[in-house]
Order: sequence, then C-alpha cells, then structure tokens
Amino acid sequence: MLLGENKSLNRNIPIPLYYQLKMILLDYIKEEHHDVEQPIPTEVEISEYFGISRPTVRQAINELVVEGYLRRVKAKGTFISKPKITQDFLLTLDSFNNEMRKKGFVPSTKILQKEIIKCDEKVADTLKLETGADVIKLTRLRFADNEPIVFVITYIPYKICPALLEHDLENESLYEIIEKESGKLISNAVRSLECIIAGEYEAKLLNIEKGAPVQYFESIVSLEDGTPVEYSLAKYRSDRSKFTFELKRHLR
Repeated sequence: MLLGENKSLNRNIPIPLYYQLKMILLDYIKEEHHDVEQPIPTEVEISEYFGISRPTVRQAINELVVEGYLRRVKAKGTFISKPKITQDFLLTLDSFNNEMRKKGFVPSTKILQKEIIKCDEKVADTLKLETGADVIKLTRLRFADNEPIVFVITYIPYKICPALLEHDLENESLYEIIEKESGKLISNAVRSLECIIAGEYEAKLLNIEKGAPVQYFESIVSLEDGTPVEYSLAKYRSDRSKFTFELKRHLR
C-alpha cells in the first residue's frame, strides 16, 4: 500500500477529510517515509488511493508544506523537509562559520562579487558616512555541508578596512580581519527580521523556487567605540533555517 496499512478516512465524523488526510500523511512521513531524496506519493496516487478529490489532497499537502514538514521541488515532486538548522543569529554576535561549526556543519563561502563603490544615501546614513564615500561591497553565498543557506550583501567603510580585498575572503573570518585592520573589537549588532519572498536571482542561488519564503535580515554591526563597521542584507532559506529568540522580563 502507498501509505501503510489500516489507513482510511472517516466520512461520518465532523473532522474535514483534508485534515484527516493531513494527519495520516504526517504519521506516514514520520514513521514510514524517511528518505529525503525520494518523493512521497503524488497527488494523483493519494487521491486514487483514498477515493478523494485532488483539491482535498492538495490542501492537506499545502498545510504540511507551510508547517515545514514537506517541500515541493518543481518538476520532481514533494519531498520530506530536511531538519532545519537552529541558529543563534539573534542571540549572539558570532561569525557564520563559527556558528555552523558549533552546530556540527562544515561551512563554506563563495564570493560572488567584491568591489569598492560610492555609497548611496541609505548605506551612508546607516554607516554614518558622507553620501558618495567609498565602501567595500561584498556579495557572498554561504553554505553548510555544501548546501546554500544564505545569500548576503555586505557594505564596509573603506576607511575602516582599506586592505580588506587583499584577504582570502572565502576562507578568512571577516570579523577577524576587520578587528585586526581597525585595531578595535567588534562589540554589538542591531538586527531586524522580515519574511519576504525570493526573487528569481536569489532563488536560483539558494536552490529554492521563485516566490518561496525567505527570512530577510538587515544588520548593523559596530566596533567597541560605537563606529558602524558593517551593514549587511541577508536572505536565509526558510526551509533550512530556524532562529531562536530569548526574551527576559524586567523585574522590579
């Protein structure tokens, strides 16, 4: 049988058929179908197996996709989602490489572009520079175990770190370079988080579908004297990343 034995839908109870199917599918992917490289049965197969309409099957699958249990791959089928990487990006100020290593992954970086440009008003205001000042722009794709996880564009004041482009930015720590070049420690960051959809370019880079949800961060990192030293725009794959928040109540 496609979905194991003794699995059926009960049309005599008030629970919707799509929801009953959703629970059956959830048990199936947790207990029987463990291969993330093999698709689950198709909508047509599930529809015929249970004698229900394809829209009903699609609704059940859609909810499991939204909840992160399944993922659709265009022209290939529907697959079990890999476990998400729980990241402390919002709790601690650490490099991507260090965090991935702590989680048991092998990190790597691909430099897509590196250049010195004149900053626009937005970047200038964020980094407390004059509009048109020189900044170093880095465009990077970062991986965990050779899987693309985040696409990030970073702006760094040229005057802070003029020798940055001479370094091996695929293998050296950006924060360590900045601290060495500036002679000051990096001390804090302010980050904002939004959920957006992937455009065609980043979808291709991150190996996800165009329009898929991504977690979008804007980060401003400062040195110990308060000088902004990094402005980054990062887009993380939502199907592979989960971020932890820690809230503390202020007690009187």
